[in-house]
Amino acid sequence: MKKPPMYKVLLHNDDYTTMEFVVYVLRAVFFKPPAEADQIMMNVHRQGVGIAGIYPFEVAEAKVEKVTRLARARQFPLRLTLEPE
Repeated sequence: MKKPPMYKVLLHNDDYTTMEFVVYVLRAVFFKPPAEADQIMMNVHRQGVGIAGIYPFEVAEAKVEKVTRLARARQFPLRLTLEPE
């Protein structure tokens, strides 16, 4: 059976979303352990983008939608995109 195509979920840096919120969504939505969440957050901060995870399309899309809802509820402009692996 063929494996489904996988997609990277990318987090993009902005001047308003707090580092704490980025770590929160990495832990709560992407189930990253604390040290890994901190490392990804620092990649986003320093390089402008970081990989939150790699998933089948439907899972990746659902995670993007969930994080976007959480961010907008807190008035953060956090942007996430999908990129084929």
